[in-house]
Amino acid sequence: MTVTLINVFEVPPEQLDDFVAGWRQRAAIMAGKPGFQDTRLHRAVSADARFTLVNVAHWDSEEALAAAQASPEFRQNVPAAARAAANPAVYTVVAEFTRDTPNV
Repeated sequence: MTVTLINVFEVPPEQLDDFVAGWRQRAAIMAGKPGFQDTRLHRAVSADARFTLVNVAHWDSEEALAAAQASPEFRQNVPAAARAAANPAVYTVVAEFTRDTPNV
């Protein structure tokens, strides 16, 4: 069952560019792990937004995500993100509505 990781970050404005660069490195590591489907990092348009960055990633399973997060290669890169307040959680879809598909 596909799961969605949603991780919202509070990053000071002066650290945004460095954080995004580090996120790209961590995302490249995760992209090579079994079970990875995709990821996108969203930046708030408003400067008043509490969460300046939001990561949305899809994985084949919660177990695949946990294994990827436990890999030494990924763990070595986590301290670089420690300057941001992260709030990760894993979700499953309970309802969906798209322009071309009726509500499921």
